[in-house]
Amino acid sequence: YYTPRRMVILSHSFPQKQNDQHIELFGPPVEIAYINGDKNQGLSKAGEGFLKKIQAHQVQTTIKDGKEVLYFSQTIAGKESKELLAQIVQEWLLSLSFGKSMRWGSLEESFIRPIRNIAVLLDDESICGSLFGIPFVSQTYLHRDCGFQRHTFGSIEQYLELLSKGGVILNQNTRKELILSQIREIEKQNSLEVELDEELLAEVVAITEYPRALLGSFEKEYLVLPKEVIITSMKENQRYFALYQNNALFNGFIVVINSMSQAPQEIIKGNEKVLRARLSDAMFFYRNDLKKDLSSYDLSKIAFVEGLGTMADKVKREQKIASLLCEAYTIKEQERIIECIGIAKSDLLSEMVGEFPELQGVMGSYYAQEEAKRGIKNRDEEIALAIKEQYYPNGENSPLPSNIFSSIVALSFRLDFLLALFSINKIPSGSKDPFALRRAGNGIISIIKEYNLTLSYELLEKMSKEYQAFEVKKVWEFLLERLEGILKINASILRSVIVGGEQEIGAIIQKALALNEVFEGSDKESLVSTFKRVANITKDIKETIKIQENLFQTQEERELFAKANAIMQTQYATILDYIKALFTLKAPLENFFDHVMVNVEDRAVCANRKALIYQIYQMFLQVGDIKEIAF
Repeated sequence: YYTPRRMVILSHSFPQKQNDQHIELFGPPVEIAYINGDKNQGLSKAGEGFLKKIQAHQVQTTIKDGKEVLYFSQTIAGKESKELLAQIVQEWLLSLSFGKSMRWGSLEESFIRPIRNIAVLLDDESICGSLFGIPFVSQTYLHRDCGFQRHTFGSIEQYLELLSKGGVILNQNTRKELILSQIREIEKQNSLEVELDEELLAEVVAITEYPRALLGSFEKEYLVLPKEVIITSMKENQRYFALYQNNALFNGFIVVINSMSQAPQEIIKGNEKVLRARLSDAMFFYRNDLKKDLSSYDLSKIAFVEGLGTMADKVKREQKIASLLCEAYTIKEQERIIECIGIAKSDLLSEMVGEFPELQGVMGSYYAQEEAKRGIKNRDEEIALAIKEQYYPNGENSPLPSNIFSSIVALSFRLDFLLALFSINKIPSGSKDPFALRRAGNGIISIIKEYNLTLSYELLEKMSKEYQAFEVKKVWEFLLERLEGILKINASILRSVIVGGEQEIGAIIQKALALNEVFEGSDKESLVSTFKRVANITKDIKETIKIQENLFQTQEERELFAKANAIMQTQYATILDYIKALFTLKAPLENFFDHVMVNVEDRAVCANRKALIYQIYQMFLQVGDIKEIAF
């Protein structure tokens, strides 16, 4: 259990003692352990080595595998838990890591917060020990509203009773349910709906010992602010829950306090005062920002990354990338996309984003909407939405851009980010990724997958012309590495498509997913076995040999050739249809392998049969290299 002031481990079935340990060791045979195999002549070096190993003065012998060998056995009685518990607790506490730690007093040891007390009981018996300069004593502190003196207890029951009467709800799950029930009551009594942020809920559970949910309010005039500003101010700065009424943000909040005070109204007033000051500042920033146009901000005042110029330089590179993407996807709205990217980063210089950095993009979207109302050219809902969604996805469960227009803007942002950082050798290694390039790569893959877009190696090379010379292949391989985590399929299926030589990420995704779908609905091992045999038979062939039908000698050859030819001459609507057609070759292939000898003496017939199998292998190679697939 945990509260902000204590960690408690309670075990109802802790062992009273260690298990007894039985040690049994077998040494060398007697004939080797004694000089000349004679026990009367004393131990040989091998025998003495065994004696040294067991740290004993004499040894026994026993029969093992029909031979008499040196033997040692010993039963070590387990220690009482009370002898070990102090050391166990010490080692456990010192093993904990919280990312950050601090020292206090003159101690060398560190912990996340100063430790005031350590209590260890075993069956109501107090265990002696010390750590962090503190002796173990059966005492504890209650809720701060109950005072700051220590309270002594003699059993776990007394300890739990002390906490219960002293304003400490030890069980975090109980605190969570209490908070939720209080919130539900506030909702019911005031016809409100709470935006229940699970992350915020977990935080308030963790920072309270006696939680109480209270309803506060703020002036309606602040509701003209974008709701994200109000919610961010409440959540990030004050840990308040936002409220809605009739699907609109309500001028109120829920604060969860950690107090047993009988005068909660004073606490509510204090919280309202703090929030009012923050919202007043936000209103000031917002009105100032609305006096400026997005196109008026000078992004050359913001440095991007050392060696990569300013944010204005980044925007220009993004626009060139967007142009290439629009050409590749035959997007007709290229001019508007370029315009959108030109103002998409402007809100970085706004006063509101200066106060709330997490609202970049969001505020730019609102300002674009306000400009549209004022009739400024090239401002509309699509551009405003793309400004907001340029940073999507920004996490594993984050939404993706909602349309192709926004997706081009988001891809341009991320592709420049990757190419630019790789061009100055800021490449992630191991667990280090200070610029979150892996997240950027995942975003690129996710968008391409969602909208069936393309990104070829050739297109990446064209984009790279805007940067100092570097190996584009590294960026390509980096993106391919991201595929497995996004697609969540058998890694060997993905590898087979990549090894097959496909040079376009969208096609790799489609082929891998289609292959996986076919395998999931079939006898995977049998399919792989059959088609791997195709690959193995043709592994030494380096070039395509023309198949000569007049050299066929069996019906099985002719049937396999005819079915393979029919597939080659058919146009398939999707790659999935093509793969399904390829897998219909399984039966004629097995029939061929069962009845036709490939390596016959007639070299022309042998070569022709290999050419037939090689043709089928090449057909599969259009999807992936089947040698790589394993289940």
